[in-house]
Amino acid sequence: MAKDKTLYSCSECGASSPRWLGKCPGCGAWNTLIETVPDAGPGKNRLSGAGQYAGLAQAQSVMPLAAIEATEVARTPSGIEELDRVLGGGVVEGGVVLIGGDPGIGKSTLLLQAMDALQRVGLPTLYVTGEESGAQVALRSRRLGLEASQVNVLAEIQLEKILATIEATQPAVAVIDSIQTIYSDQLTSAPGSVAQVRECAAHLTRLAKATGIAVVLVGHVTKEGALAGPRVLEHMVDTVLYFEGDTHSSFRLVRAIKNRFGAVNEIGVFAMTERGLKGVANPSAIFLSQHSEPVPGSCVLVTLEGTRPLLVEIQALVDGGGPSPRRLSVGLERDRLAMLLAVLHRHAGVACADQDVFVNAVGGVRISEPAADLAVMLSITSSLRGRALPKGFIAFGEVGLAGEVRPAPRGQERLKEAAKLGFTVAVVPKANAPKKPIPGLEIHAVERVDEAMAAVRGLG
Repeated sequence: MAKDKTLYSCSECGASSPRWLGKCPGCGAWNTLIETVPDAGPGKNRLSGAGQYAGLAQAQSVMPLAAIEATEVARTPSGIEELDRVLGGGVVEGGVVLIGGDPGIGKSTLLLQAMDALQRVGLPTLYVTGEESGAQVALRSRRLGLEASQVNVLAEIQLEKILATIEATQPAVAVIDSIQTIYSDQLTSAPGSVAQVRECAAHLTRLAKATGIAVVLVGHVTKEGALAGPRVLEHMVDTVLYFEGDTHSSFRLVRAIKNRFGAVNEIGVFAMTERGLKGVANPSAIFLSQHSEPVPGSCVLVTLEGTRPLLVEIQALVDGGGPSPRRLSVGLERDRLAMLLAVLHRHAGVACADQDVFVNAVGGVRISEPAADLAVMLSITSSLRGRALPKGFIAFGEVGLAGEVRPAPRGQERLKEAAKLGFTVAVVPKANAPKKPIPGLEIHAVERVDEAMAAVRGLG
């Protein structure tokens, strides 16, 4: 069977060329020609006609939303509670999940554990590996303590053979590890190229939607930490998960960046052990330092990750700087730190213009929500003055440039989580103050930054 001819089309203007060129002949843009498969003919597409994708091309009649029958998607728990939390409750039939992360962070380990757990509850599974041999996967399963595992393993990188195997074995869940190693015979470019990744992911996505097989794709990341390959890969799939955390630390975070079947920005917390990744039931314990007595420069924040309130310790160190003081932050935005220092000076009279300021979120967690503002400012003031905040103290709230303290979303849940973990004093925005007192928690509601500073001084 003759191999299909390929064209190179420009991603900017759509012009095509029979061979690759550095400069597009149509618009003059550089490095925009991408290998593609030409159309089969006028009015036809290479994926239409008789075959496994024909059912997806059927014309549907126009119907109002109210007349369309909609049922909740069925979910199958993966056997790993923290992974189910990130997925929105479990594996969805026909869903496509893309999971990315740094090399060696635990992607293959977690998926092998999940496949084994699904197989043990009676679901047929298939683990396709393009990076290892079957013997290497078997050795890893024995290291993880997965004795007598019945997970089917296929060591293959050709897309057509993988699709044929999936059609023949009909697994409930198939893992492709990784999508950058798979290639299609329809294209001549190397595995991992933009054209190959896009084409292979499109075929696997159509297979999942047509047959109801859940497909999990493992994706490589670039030096900057983004998923390698075309951005269309993330648009194509239903769920995008990112592994976060330092490979030198024993803790890993799995964050949902996109989820059509659940909450976005939900996180799962895992501990890396000799027997693989284990879910952490109380993740707040990771992000809190164990001080026998309160120390200056430390303030506990209640942050919200998806639907889960987490207690994270914010540490600040203010030290005498030179003519050009440094502002460094780990886990928080550096530009926001500079803005908060300006607000602190203008509206609370706390000057740090000639001081080095270092801010750190304990445990390697990244905090992007503005509700951390008040805790950052209180920790900086505590370090500058050398006075520790009271024991059992928490704070949260967004701070504006005018010095106002704005409410944080779902403040009641944050306060209840803090009270449950034994915290006794809280400084929060006035709009987040509960109507009914929370047992064991003394709440100070403030509207401005200077009020918050005065409230803290009164506690000391």
